[in-house]
Amino acid sequence: MQVFKFGGASVKDAQGVRNVERVLLQCGAENTIVVVSAMGKTTNNLEKIVQYHLEGNPLWKEVLEDVRRIHYAVMEELFPRKEHTVYQEVEHVLTQIRLICQAPPEHDYNMHYDRIVSYGEIISTRIVSAFLNDSGWNNQWLDARKLIKTDANHRFARINWSFTEVLVQQAIRPNNNYVIQGFIGSDDNLHATTLGREGSDYTASVLAYVLNAGEVCIWKDVPGVLNGDPKVFSDVKLINHISYREAIELAYFGASVIHPKTIQPLQRKDIPLYVKSFLEPGNPGTRISNGPDLSPELPIFIRKTDQAILKISTRDLAFIVEENLSAIYNIFHRYGTRVNLMQNSAVSSRFCINNDPISTPKVVAELQKDFDVEFETDITLFTIRHDKGNSRETLGSIGEVRMEQRTPNVMQFAAK
Repeated sequence: MQVFKFGGASVKDAQGVRNVERVLLQCGAENTIVVVSAMGKTTNNLEKIVQYHLEGNPLWKEVLEDVRRIHYAVMEELFPRKEHTVYQEVEHVLTQIRLICQAPPEHDYNMHYDRIVSYGEIISTRIVSAFLNDSGWNNQWLDARKLIKTDANHRFARINWSFTEVLVQQAIRPNNNYVIQGFIGSDDNLHATTLGREGSDYTASVLAYVLNAGEVCIWKDVPGVLNGDPKVFSDVKLINHISYREAIELAYFGASVIHPKTIQPLQRKDIPLYVKSFLEPGNPGTRISNGPDLSPELPIFIRKTDQAILKISTRDLAFIVEENLSAIYNIFHRYGTRVNLMQNSAVSSRFCINNDPISTPKVVAELQKDFDVEFETDITLFTIRHDKGNSRETLGSIGEVRMEQRTPNVMQFAAK
């Protein structure tokens, strides 16, 4: 069996959904599981609904109407007959979101987030599955919340591998096609959970692992893995092959092409991962498997936006020692804060972190109970791996550098 994953950009509109059909007919006509993300910017809009609902702001109604309008525009182009059952299925999901927001929010913010945001993938897969069935690519729609079992660590759920394996193997049979959501699952109490932003790649990896799939393919709007984002860096080149280890490193440093958790399950069973263009499905793309780290050997350029720098200082000029760092990292862990760069001095530590608009203010407030905290936003983190001597020049002007760190293999600059 093969597992194909299509991200939000590849199903953002009706033409994107039609293109999924074209790819499947050419490369996955049978024995294929299709993992689909929420359409376009749906997850961002659902996050706004969560925030407005928590604040008691009635603007959530306007955002939900935008979500409805965007999906209806896609459906009206794909399904001209308004009596098609997909309209009822999507309207049912929108009604569920509306009912949640008309009641008081959950006490646990992360649980509330997962409950609402998970519906983005439910809507997109309903539309994609229905269109593919109408077009002759017969498939069964599956609910990932009933198959991907996790712990209750909402927004950053961890997979219950043994339980998931049993459920998936019971639901999926050879020589059939399936459409399922990425990014979402459920805990033992059947509460929806999510696997972290961009977690659909990870879902594809989990399914491949428990089914002993032949391969995983992530379909994107680029020819494969390039040595830099073509929207940011000029003269980027295709990497034909990446080792599992190097792929994990690239994902850790912020390469947006692969979710950080995706690689390890595939490496355990030596399942190759391909990154290909859904615009040119016949091209080979990039293969990730055992073998040389990079082929060809090129410097890798990575840019991460939406970063912040926290400077955390002791109030009595005491040394920042292991006890302080343990307390700081414990707070980061509780709120799911990702640290991308860290530096210590005698009485302070500086951290470049992912600036989550919801959890980061809570982290700052928690830290301020015991430390002096300086907080700076609008930071961009640049990383260069495998420097060839003049790689820094490729970055050009990056603004005022606030933090800088170099090792023999990696250079990083956090800039304002």
